[in-house]
Amino acid sequence: MDVYEVKKQTCGTICLKYLLFTFNFLFWLAGGVVMAVGVWTLVEKSDYISLLSSKTYATSAYILVLAGVIVMVTGVLGCCGTFKEQRRLLQVYFLLLLCIFLLEVLAGVLAYIYYQQLNEELKQNLRDTLVKNYGQTGQDHITEAVNKLQQEFKCCGSNNSSDWVESNWIRSVSAQGRKVPDSCCKTVTPNCGLRDHPSNIYKVEGGCISKLEKFILEHLKIIGAVGVGIACVQIIGMVFTCCLYRSLKEDPY
Repeated sequence: MDVYEVKKQTCGTICLKYLLFTFNFLFWLAGGVVMAVGVWTLVEKSDYISLLSSKTYATSAYILVLAGVIVMVTGVLGCCGTFKEQRRLLQVYFLLLLCIFLLEVLAGVLAYIYYQQLNEELKQNLRDTLVKNYGQTGQDHITEAVNKLQQEFKCCGSNNSSDWVESNWIRSVSAQGRKVPDSCCKTVTPNCGLRDHPSNIYKVEGGCISKLEKFILEHLKIIGAVGVGIACVQIIGMVFTCCLYRSLKEDPY
C-alpha cells in the first residue's frame, strides 16, 4: 500500500470517527427526549391510564423510558468506542443500537395498534368505570381520576351527564342527593352537583369519551412518532458504526 492510499484511508477513518461522535452526541440528546416523553406520560397522565382496561398505552410509555435510558448509556459507550478505536466496543455499541431500534419500533407498533382499538375500549369500559367504581371504597384512585378528567376536559359522564343516573355512588347515601358529582360543575362548590341544569354543569356532546379519546390519540401520535423517528435515525448510526469498524479492521496503522 503506497503513502497516498494510507493517507486516504486514515483521513476516511478520522472523518468517520468525527461523524460518529457527532451522531452519538445528538443521539444522547435524543435519548433524553425519548425518556422525557415516556416519563411525562407515566407521571403527568397516570390518572387517565388508570381509567383504561388495556395496558398497551402504559406499556408503550414504559418501553420509551427504557429505550431512552439505554440510548443515553449507549451514546457514552459509542463515544468511547469511537475515540479509542476499539472494535469490540463498536460491536457492543452496534448490538445496543439494534436492540434500541427494535424497542422503539415496538413502542411505535403498540401505539399504532392501540390507536385502532381505543374508541371501542373507551365505549365499553369508561361508562362501567363511572357507574360501578366511582366513589366506592378502595377505588379512590378511580374517583380522583374521574374528577380530574371531568374538570380538566370540561365534561360530565362518559357520553353525557345522564350516565350518572345509574351510578352506584349517586344512588347511595354518600351522594347526599346529588344528581352528578361536584366535578361536573362549571364552578366547583360543595354540593353543586345537586343541580344538573346546563347553566351549572358541563353538557358536552360526546361526553368525556370524546375528550379522553382525542387526548390519548394525540399522545399516541407523539409516542409513535418519537419511537419510529428515533429508530430511523439510528439506522444512520449503525451504518456509520459498520463503516468505522471495517475501516479499523483494514487499517494497519
